[in-house]
Amino acid sequence: MISASHFHPMLVHFPIALLMIGFIAELAFLFFKKTTCLSFAGFYLLIFGALAAAAAFLTGEFFTSEMSGTAGEVKEIHELFASVTLWTALATAVFRIILKASKSENVTLKWIAFILYAICAISVSITGFYGGTLVYSYMMPL
Repeated sequence: MISASHFHPMLVHFPIALLMIGFIAELAFLFFKKTTCLSFAGFYLLIFGALAAAAAFLTGEFFTSEMSGTAGEVKEIHELFASVTLWTALATAVFRIILKASKSENVTLKWIAFILYAICAISVSITGFYGGTLVYSYMMPL
């Protein structure tokens, strides 16, 4: 039987995969400008990754147990970077949707969106690292 405490571990892999692959697609688009499908893929992976990050964040907030000691300190860092990931993913997604809807060709705005996406990708990597540290070093289920 699946308990509510299993929801967070089941969902956390989606934002990691979607946001990282989406950012890699955007990065590849910088080098291969002729292939617009990479930017298209990066955009939709960002949207779905932001939604997955929201789901993972909420399940982490409501369905995980409290931890104390060193594990509690690691969990606090994990939660901090999870918050950064969530808010940068949502901000980047909204920013990209606005750019796409307005059909803006402003290069500066596109670079701002790319930098936000990079911060999001770095943050989700750090979040995953600390989540993995909790699970494998402290044998704590999230």
